[in-house]
Amino acid sequence: MTKEDILNKMRDILVEEFQLDASSITPQAKLYDDLELDSIDAVDLLVKMKEFIPGKIDPEMFKKAVTVQDVIELLYPLIQKA
Repeated sequence: MTKEDILNKMRDILVEEFQLDASSITPQAKLYDDLELDSIDAVDLLVKMKEFIPGKIDPEMFKKAVTVQDVIELLYPLIQKA
């Protein structure tokens, strides 16, 4: 899975589960400011992403994620290990 694939999966989840506009979900979009997610939404997003990401996702490591790109960069190594 490429970083673009991760972005597309995130976009699909955010549109479907959170009714966000797909065009607003860019790598530079800030999770809390631009997409208006809260901490519970972020956990829900990670739970949904687990379906596509092999291995264990530690929610603690995502506390520093500010943008969609930050999440992609955190998930990508997990995919490479599998």
